[in-house]
Amino acid sequence: MTGLLAGGWGPPVAAGLIALAVAVAGGVATRTDSWYHRLRVPGWKPPDWAFGPIWTVIFALTTASAVIAWNADPDAAARTRFVAVFAVNGVLNIAWSVIFFRLRRPDWALVEVLLLWLSILAVMFTVGQVSMPAAMLNLPYLAWVSVAACLNLTIVRLNPRFGST
Repeated sequence: MTGLLAGGWGPPVAAGLIALAVAVAGGVATRTDSWYHRLRVPGWKPPDWAFGPIWTVIFALTTASAVIAWNADPDAAARTRFVAVFAVNGVLNIAWSVIFFRLRRPDWALVEVLLLWLSILAVMFTVGQVSMPAAMLNLPYLAWVSVAACLNLTIVRLNPRFGST
């Protein structure tokens, strides 16, 4: 199995499965229940149906970025850095949904989204050291999380009390 994952179809399959796991975990954590629908949101908030397709494109681009970087540098230390920054990013991606939707704490999620944003920069920097095109594939992710951070901030401002059901 190690030989399979070292080259050929292994990196794309592994990266795709990991991205799918992160996407599913984030999706499961996301609940648009009555609490969510009672939140005051700005008029510029994208419609709920748009989030799925947008995240699908972002995950596909980020997966491609990971595979390109992996294939561009066979050095074990570089690959360890790639895995580390993508792993931290994946955990932070899932954590935002858990904090916002499950814990119902947009105020805490606002702090967490800043960490997520910084982790995207870390991914871009790390990947960019071996492939600038791979780094640029993460620009839509950075842009979308920037929009999400602004939306999160606006929700916090429009809804001053959190933690109630």
